[in-house]
Amino acid sequence: MKTTPLGENTEVPYYPEQGTQVSDDAVYSLLPEGLNSEDARVLFVHAHPDDESTSTGATMGHLAAAGAQVSLLTATRGEMGEVIPEDLKHLETWHPGTTDRGVGLGRVREQELTEALEVLGVKHHEYLGQGSAHVEGAPELYRDSGMAWGADGRAIANPDAADDCLTKLSAEAQAQAVAQHIRTLEPQVVVTYDNGGGYGHPDHVRTHEIVVRAFELLGADAPALLWGLEGDFDAQDARVQAVIRGDHSRKREAMRAHATQVIIISDDIFEFSNRVPQKISATETYRLLAGKG
Repeated sequence: MKTTPLGENTEVPYYPEQGTQVSDDAVYSLLPEGLNSEDARVLFVHAHPDDESTSTGATMGHLAAAGAQVSLLTATRGEMGEVIPEDLKHLETWHPGTTDRGVGLGRVREQELTEALEVLGVKHHEYLGQGSAHVEGAPELYRDSGMAWGADGRAIANPDAADDCLTKLSAEAQAQAVAQHIRTLEPQVVVTYDNGGGYGHPDHVRTHEIVVRAFELLGADAPALLWGLEGDFDAQDARVQAVIRGDHSRKREAMRAHATQVIIISDDIFEFSNRVPQKISATETYRLLAGKG
């Protein structure tokens, strides 16, 4: 997760709580009907290192343990993240004397992500702009856009976002890269954010947009299902809801690997750098964005 420091008049940051409400007609799998876990290929697309663990770690760990081939595509390296450990705070982009634009922090977060994926059992990972997630003429690296907290406690755009960050560069080229990555991996299921991006981080919203656009570009060759991580529960939402009661311990320990961003307070509680307590939930819910559930 990335934040910029809270302003003096900002309310407490708001985060949706995972898995609190379940629809009467919810389904309990992300897979197409009749597909066994051992034959399933599921691609998760996230914005920053740590998002995969804090948002979908229980699901990813559950699927991997059931034999599915779980892959992750990460859009940025989280270069704008706040840093929790005192001995690494010099890596923050706004720290006096820091001039590397988050490169050093990005390298640390890459290693944290590697460790988290080992815990989750995820064998294949790529960054947007690299490997099969690159298209000719597009950047090979997308920088974290950052964010700020609005007066209502909701995420808003970072006024100082760099010109080479995810949200400032071509969404169409990014979608083409995602589409090419999907063609290479051939997943039957893709999972990303819903249109609100969870709590509204601009990079989460952009990631949702480019994955949806990638499905449009793929047309009839698109995977069978596209799921969006549910933010606030809406009883009027008519889309299919999927409920995954996953692996609590794997999620918690994967989150622990992201030590620059996450503090594990207890078995069930964690905090980001803003020290807002949140529940570590093994229940994660999704809404169907494309396909037939």
